[in-house]
Amino acid sequence: MLITDNDRLAEFCEQLQGAPYLAVDTEFMREKTYHAQLCLVQVAYGEHAAAIDPLAPGIDLAPLKELLADTRSVKVLHSAVQDLGIFLQGMGHVPGPVFDTQIAASVCGFGHQPGYAVLVESILGVKVDKASQAVDWSLRPLSDRQLEYALGDVTHLCHVYERLVSELASQGRTEWVEEEMAALLDPARYVTDPQDAYRRVKIRRPTPKQLAVLRGVAAWRETRAIERDKPRGWIVRDEALAEIAQHFPKDQAALSRVRGLKDQIAQGPDGQALLKEVKAALALPEEDWPTIKERGPAPGPGHDSLVALLQALLRLRADANGVATTMVANRSDLERIAADDAPDVEALRGWRHGIFGQAALDLKAGRLALTGTGDGVREVTPADA
Repeated sequence: MLITDNDRLAEFCEQLQGAPYLAVDTEFMREKTYHAQLCLVQVAYGEHAAAIDPLAPGIDLAPLKELLADTRSVKVLHSAVQDLGIFLQGMGHVPGPVFDTQIAASVCGFGHQPGYAVLVESILGVKVDKASQAVDWSLRPLSDRQLEYALGDVTHLCHVYERLVSELASQGRTEWVEEEMAALLDPARYVTDPQDAYRRVKIRRPTPKQLAVLRGVAAWRETRAIERDKPRGWIVRDEALAEIAQHFPKDQAALSRVRGLKDQIAQGPDGQALLKEVKAALALPEEDWPTIKERGPAPGPGHDSLVALLQALLRLRADANGVATTMVANRSDLERIAADDAPDVEALRGWRHGIFGQAALDLKAGRLALTGTGDGVREVTPADA
């Protein structure tokens, strides 16, 4: 069902009020904008399923926002971050509680961040038609094939969710994912502070002074991109910001020599604004420059070997528990565990500590060892060895 008028939308949302869960998906475009352009919202529960057209003339999405804000219903999404960011933009808050089937599947043994089509086929034996995946969803009218694809995303998701909830309960892992799902409700996860925008621009071995300039010009670009609702690269490309931060142009003539910066930008009001940011950054006292994290002492000669052992233990423990290794720990976690006796890493907290973190510390301390067998690797204690 495609909903394009207010009466049908209000009726549909009323039917779903108080449902235990809602399968939710969106179709959007963001190639030409900073903010995603919401083109379709799909919602399903039980026998009810609809694609809601937010681009329909005169449509009022208030009933949908009220439905999504109802905390009695778990909002079920797959790879939820982009969708939740869109809802935060449109609603002013993240609609919770949330259940991300991609996260749950990674905990239930379906591999690392399984795609939706892979998961549906693995659990339901249904092949998803991907032909409509890359179409322009802002164009109207929508074809029957597009609507079938869009509604299939949420009708299949209902069955995937119910299966995963059952799997989590049977494996005693419901609490494992609750912390992961709660973290999805943090609005800070979906909003870029302009003062932090410089962190996404790469400069090779920057100085604090260069970072101060980069922070200023990147914050200006982020603010302008938001105001104009245009992609960051349409305002100024990353490479141009990096070069400005490295060479500190003082006038528009120097700015015109920056590679990747269009002359109309360098010579216009935006160029003047960039020069103003450069000047302001250079005038800052050194204590206000961004700091560069100092590198610790070089790891000892056995560091790489210890990391390799931790990797082997991680694979062993993850396989034994049917969990994707990347859900438990990443390379950075292993590096820090190898170098520090009490590092602040996710792998040493919560359920991760139970299935891997404590064993990693035991391995490092010599309370646990790995030994080769005829068919692989197994754990032994020193007494067993």
